[in-house]
Amino acid sequence: MKTITGFHSGELSVQRQAGLEAEAARLVGMLAPAHLSHGAEGFLAQREFAAVTARDADGTLWTSPLLGPAGFLEGFDTTLVVHTRPGAGDPLRELPAGEPVGLIAVEFATRRRLRVNGSVVASAEGGFLLDVEQAYGNCPAYIQQRHLEIGPAPATPDAERTGSLTDAHRDLIRRADTFFLGTIHPTRGADSSHKGGEPGFVRVDGDDLWWPDYAGNNMFNSLGNITTDPEASLLFLDFTTGTTLQLTGTAVLEWVTPGTAGEDDATGRRVRFHPAQVVWRSGVPLHASEVVPSPHNPRITG
Repeated sequence: MKTITGFHSGELSVQRQAGLEAEAARLVGMLAPAHLSHGAEGFLAQREFAAVTARDADGTLWTSPLLGPAGFLEGFDTTLVVHTRPGAGDPLRELPAGEPVGLIAVEFATRRRLRVNGSVVASAEGGFLLDVEQAYGNCPAYIQQRHLEIGPAPATPDAERTGSLTDAHRDLIRRADTFFLGTIHPTRGADSSHKGGEPGFVRVDGDDLWWPDYAGNNMFNSLGNITTDPEASLLFLDFTTGTTLQLTGTAVLEWVTPGTAGEDDATGRRVRFHPAQVVWRSGVPLHASEVVPSPHNPRITG
């Protein structure tokens, strides 16, 4: 297991420019060598959904959904056994040993989430084994409340890969109140994070996307990674139709004047993403008919 201590240079740089170094320093203990507590193991064991970020066989970064009955995530101290793998047609269907992985397990109904980062020790038809290097929870802010229904996976789901956004892709993005962001660091590995807001909080700007960075735990794991390595991946989910939209490309952190149009939370930070490849999959066995917006969602400002 790799020993991780303290924040890396990218995280420290963003904390410093945001003027939040002291607030972040209080949380540095969360980056101590990982140990899945009984509480974390119990939370993971009850989940039916997670998002995972890793590179495919060509070295391209993607973020994919992981679905299964409760018990498909089985934690033991510094080991996580994942008793499933991304579905047919997913770019991360195969996860070779040694691959850095960032995983986030979410319980939408109670707005709880847990990040688990590490590397693949072994991979097989039924899933993979993860050596855990980081594990910590995040606050419930911006998680829309849903009750998921996970059905059986279709034998041959429809999958379409393109090099740019289509009108259907743009429509799904504009309607989205949730997406997952994947980033990576040369030595710290991969990371998956949850992003949420009112529908429309992700803006479509020609071939690019951008979204305001809402106030969070001040650790800036994702933004710190982007500052160090611009590779990034996005996962959008249509909880009504069972459609997923996966994008891989590059991201950049932009500092803007607080109060500028589109600065919903007035942090002065936004992320711009340029997609290089897009995978559209339908028939993903995930459904939620009702949603209760997070009370923390900022109002869309334009």
